[in-house]
Amino acid sequence: MELAYKTALITGGTAGIGLACARLFAREGATVVITGRDAERGKQAAAGIGGSVRFVQADLSDMASVRALLDEAGEIDILVNNAANFPAALTVDQQIDAYERTFDTNVRGLYFLAAGLAPGMLGRGHGSIINVTTMVARKGVPGAGVYSASKAAVESLTRTWAAEFGAGGVRVNSVAPGPTKTEGVEAEWGETNEELGRALPLGRTARPQEIAEAVLFLASPRASFITGSVLHADGGGSAV
Repeated sequence: MELAYKTALITGGTAGIGLACARLFAREGATVVITGRDAERGKQAAAGIGGSVRFVQADLSDMASVRALLDEAGEIDILVNNAANFPAALTVDQQIDAYERTFDTNVRGLYFLAAGLAPGMLGRGHGSIINVTTMVARKGVPGAGVYSASKAAVESLTRTWAAEFGAGGVRVNSVAPGPTKTEGVEAEWGETNEELGRALPLGRTARPQEIAEAVLFLASPRASFITGSVLHADGGGSAV
């Protein structure tokens, strides 16, 4: 029970990697708050996990929703910034509304959520923030320009926050997944996701739980001397 007596907030926790994280964290004894835009799916996800899990409806692209989430979340020991938009479009075809929503969710919402929760962590003298980024934050993939740029910004924030918050006992790290088999990614990227997986040294896409295990490690006491790092859970993608 590595996370006993800890409260974790997992954004985008109703499906995919976020849901896998919520299940693992609950298993390890954490009180878990999950967020998502769809209220019905959120309630079903929380009920399906069991344990001390509750759902808070939130849209990270909407600042009023971010502020409401901060008011409702309460004291948080572990923040997993997982909610993200991941549009697939070549640069010359990218629509402005999708571009704006991606940066509003992936960067602005994440930034101000962390900024709102960090003072409480610093006041208590402990905390852990894990940002879920992507292999393509450092790797050129056609059609991933907006998504990869937003996640590169988040990896930069990881380093900045590690420097800013470390003296107060708050660790900040990133997990950078490779192509992962989730409903959301498959709906947006289709067969391209599987092609990216086959090109990795391990020759396949990841299962959401495999990424969640990396997030759990960074949230746990086992990673007590790790901050400002990016853990590449990408099947070897960063090596080639």
